[in-house]
Amino acid sequence: MKIAARSVLAASVVSLAMLFSMIARVPVAHGQAAHIRWDIHHNTSFSPPTFEAGGFASAHANDPSTITVTGSGTFVAPAGGNGSSSGVTGGGIWETFDGSHMSTGSGTYQVTGLVRWDEAPGSFGPGVIDNIAPIANARAGLAVLRVEYSDGEHGVLTISCELDGSPASIFEGITASKGFVDYWNRVAPVPNVDGNRTNFHVVH
Repeated sequence: MKIAARSVLAASVVSLAMLFSMIARVPVAHGQAAHIRWDIHHNTSFSPPTFEAGGFASAHANDPSTITVTGSGTFVAPAGGNGSSSGVTGGGIWETFDGSHMSTGSGTYQVTGLVRWDEAPGSFGPGVIDNIAPIANARAGLAVLRVEYSDGEHGVLTISCELDGSPASIFEGITASKGFVDYWNRVAPVPNVDGNRTNFHVVH
């Protein structure tokens, strides 16, 4: 079964209500653990730029095979950005494709732990409409999450968010591993085309 963008978005929106029923909103203070929400988001408009939860993103392996995922969740990062954490919620939908874009598997995944979180410089520019959380809470950065797939395989989901003012070395999108396959080559977002965009928000 081949994922179409609309079916991915519809399925992920349905699952988000259950995923976020577990979210605990705890204040963040300097020197304390960071409570962060992550999203692979969906752009509903580009004029003005407007986004909400429920998007999709893809990455390629060493050959043209691809993984496409949806997802949202939260994590608690230890103070100073050091160390891993089991304080996580969330997950999403996955599907893999071979080089001719024929589906080779699909299902859901669950986040099981945080490997590392590093906040980066950057913020949304003027005129952006953020329908996920207050735009002042948006953050650029890099999160590495441990995940378990519904077929029993394990892997890592890396989420990278680049905003206005972020260094050019930061990419926008995701990479993922699943079993022994590393989908290391992210699919970059295309201007004015939905998909392959992420964001983080501090949870208050």
